[in-house]
Amino acid sequence: MNLDPREQHFRIPSPLDGLSLFLRYLPPADTSAMRIVLYVHGATFPSALSIAHRFDGRSWRDALCEAGFHVWGLDFYGFGESDRYPQMSAAPDAHPPLGRAALASEQVAAAVRFILDHHGAERLSLIAHSWGTMPAAQCAGDHPALIDRLVLFGPIAQRAHHAPTSPALSAWRIVTLADQWTRFIEDVPASEPPVLSRAHFADWSERYLDSDPGARRRDPPGVHIPSGPIEDLQQAWAGALPYDPARVQAPVAIIRGEWDHLIPDADARWLFDAFNAAPIKRDIKISRATHLMHLERMRWALYRESIAFLQGDDAAPMPEDAAARLPRGARNSGW
Repeated sequence: MNLDPREQHFRIPSPLDGLSLFLRYLPPADTSAMRIVLYVHGATFPSALSIAHRFDGRSWRDALCEAGFHVWGLDFYGFGESDRYPQMSAAPDAHPPLGRAALASEQVAAAVRFILDHHGAERLSLIAHSWGTMPAAQCAGDHPALIDRLVLFGPIAQRAHHAPTSPALSAWRIVTLADQWTRFIEDVPASEPPVLSRAHFADWSERYLDSDPGARRRDPPGVHIPSGPIEDLQQAWAGALPYDPARVQAPVAIIRGEWDHLIPDADARWLFDAFNAAPIKRDIKISRATHLMHLERMRWALYRESIAFLQGDDAAPMPEDAAARLPRGARNSGW
């Protein structure tokens, strides 16, 4: 389904034979602009419910387009409009968790190559949310020549102290609207007013059920998704982040909410330091916001901070002889 009359849809070949990936694309008003961004979603809902979802008539994608970006959204296998893993038709305990970060990073890379070929461009930027930051950062480390800048919104970091071992997860799981509502509001302190509108959630939840054709036939209604992202998150908190931040050579921005318990200050500090090859880094914390800031009252601040970072021009010009000695990523990132 088109979310905007100008939106274009693409199905592209993928790393797994017989399965295809879905991309949605919205151009800016000035299509001659060559700033390109690809959005990589998190663990439970696809691009239509995140960067492209309009609250009161406006989405994060709209803000990026108005700033001159060509905006793309990827749905991973098992989400939204992309194909489902065949194993999702089997019993949940018949296979290990589906949709782990290693394979997901290959899906991001396939999308990046398609988009760059579509535009005849050399590089694009990535915005990734939550679990999606892991495959996005893995892709940036594997393909440094293709990635201009990297925005990690509510990223998952490696924990300094190993978490206890969790029970084995199934291949897939069902997420109900009650599950989502509980998760969306649980980080807001009890003494604070809500940051997510019930009316906004009611509209969002209907569209969430629309993302899975079988959702309304379940009791209670719920969306069928892979469990691999949760396995990756648990492994990261047990001391095994599935990628090496030191391999990322692009400028990196970490954007997080004041009340985001998945990326507390200690985790953000570790992750910021671990991106030691990034020529430019920012750690941006936005007040009165949680891990789902893009659905909340402070989403406008998220839009502005991400756009400002992606636009570059965030360092004073250097003399030509000094600039020539910088790594390639730094020379192309606002120096």
